[in-house]
Amino acid sequence: MTALTTAESAFALLTCEPAPLVFDARPVPGLPDVLLPLTELRVLLRCERFDSDTTDGLWRQLAQHARELGPAWVVGAIGVALPALTHLAAKISRGRTRHSDDVDSEVLAGFLQALRTADLAAPRLWLRLCWAAWRAGASVVRADEGEELPADPSCGSRLPRMPYGHPDLLLGRAAAAGLITGEAAELISVTRFGDALIEQLAVERGVTAAALRMRRRRAERVVAAAVIRGDLSSGVCMSGRRAVVAV
Repeated sequence: MTALTTAESAFALLTCEPAPLVFDARPVPGLPDVLLPLTELRVLLRCERFDSDTTDGLWRQLAQHARELGPAWVVGAIGVALPALTHLAAKISRGRTRHSDDVDSEVLAGFLQALRTADLAAPRLWLRLCWAAWRAGASVVRADEGEELPADPSCGSRLPRMPYGHPDLLLGRAAAAGLITGEAAELISVTRFGDALIEQLAVERGVTAAALRMRRRRAERVVAAAVIRGDLSSGVCMSGRRAVVAV
């Protein structure tokens, strides 16, 4: 069993009859005005799309319970997030099955750390929790990006391998080099490789979805051009050489 499947088993025990853990949805605008078992809350979140105020209110309350009411609510909050965390981990592990257990563990650890420490007053709480989980999981495959020395290396020279690898690594390098902003890198990551909907982000940022897609496309073109030029290989520093693409 991986960390995520173990968490699912713990969540099942916590939410089974005769006394399943329930979430008071009444204080959260946009949710049903009832007490919801956490299993029903999880199904509701998977089947319905809520605006940012509702999503923030829901996760703010879950995070507060996890911080203040003990381990049961930590497991409960993780359980509600498990469908998304499992999806993130699967994307990171795709093509790297030997790392899947470690990725699962780091995704869970990253989410749990953010659940305990994230600023609950700031907007986009759910996206920030997912972003923390993604970064933690991606760190597993980043560590394996380097090329191992071949068993019988030639004595001649050769071009170095470009360690592009995981897309999150590329975005981080592009932002560090000043080619795109950190916000643009996050936009690409959470919409292309995470579960975030660009329509939801557009509402939160007060712009149209079409405008946000255009910004994302512009940033992606900058990153793609940098990859073709070889500017994002390890050790290349380009800060200040090109204009930053803002979001």
